[in-house]
Amino acid sequence: MPVGYGAYARPAVAAAVAQGPAGAQRLRMASVLAVAGPRDVGSHHSAAAIHGLDLLGRQPSDSAVTRPPGGSQKARTGVRIHVAGLPGGHVTVRDGIRVTSVARTVVDLARTSPFRDGVVVADSALRTGQTSKDELLSVAAACAKWPGIQRARLVVDFCDGKSESVLESISRVAFRDHGLPPPELQVCVGGDEDGVVGRADFLWRRYGTIGEADGALKYADTGRALSQLRRDAALRRAGFQVVHFTWDEITRVPHQVAAAISEAFRSGAR
Repeated sequence: MPVGYGAYARPAVAAAVAQGPAGAQRLRMASVLAVAGPRDVGSHHSAAAIHGLDLLGRQPSDSAVTRPPGGSQKARTGVRIHVAGLPGGHVTVRDGIRVTSVARTVVDLARTSPFRDGVVVADSALRTGQTSKDELLSVAAACAKWPGIQRARLVVDFCDGKSESVLESISRVAFRDHGLPPPELQVCVGGDEDGVVGRADFLWRRYGTIGEADGALKYADTGRALSQLRRDAALRRAGFQVVHFTWDEITRVPHQVAAAISEAFRSGAR
């Protein structure tokens, strides 16, 4: 059966490759590489999907391929070619498909995407244990003169595997953009009376303030909502200010979230 331009596979093989959450990307990339040059590898958003990394927003429909310098830059329809060096340590095989390593994928996306998007994919790579800060720094050093590398270095410096979701990652960027000091992440909090009440998404210890990023499922049922109210009451008895915000608020009106946290700082300091 045809699986791409000039590429064919047995139906059972195509079905096996297409299994899993990134199945469509794997099958598409396998078909692209089957008729590509021997040194071409899947990269950028395509490699990120195959590695199972979080990405922010709608991604290009084209498959991304990196090709070493010296070859043709001509691309077929549906394929986006990036021309760049590919040291041996920057290439791996995932699910039988040649792709850039996780660290190289992160740095490539951090170089070519807005800062917030780069932080999302970098946090995801660290959180899942697929790379480390040292590996990211090593790749950034190897790409020292490449376009966008300064932005990538900022992403590597800022990223943190303690961010447990895309929402928490973009929240940290919003805090930074609005001049808030960096919070501690995933800290057990409580007081003498209640003991440890739970983990705070964000803690500004100096100001006695907790930030909570409320995902869509956080209050999926009444029991969970009541439990959250009791938790907040216990934290306030322990002397903490608690500020909740949602995806919609941190993406549409981040200045309002920052203002609420700043006001909590003033109350917490008092």
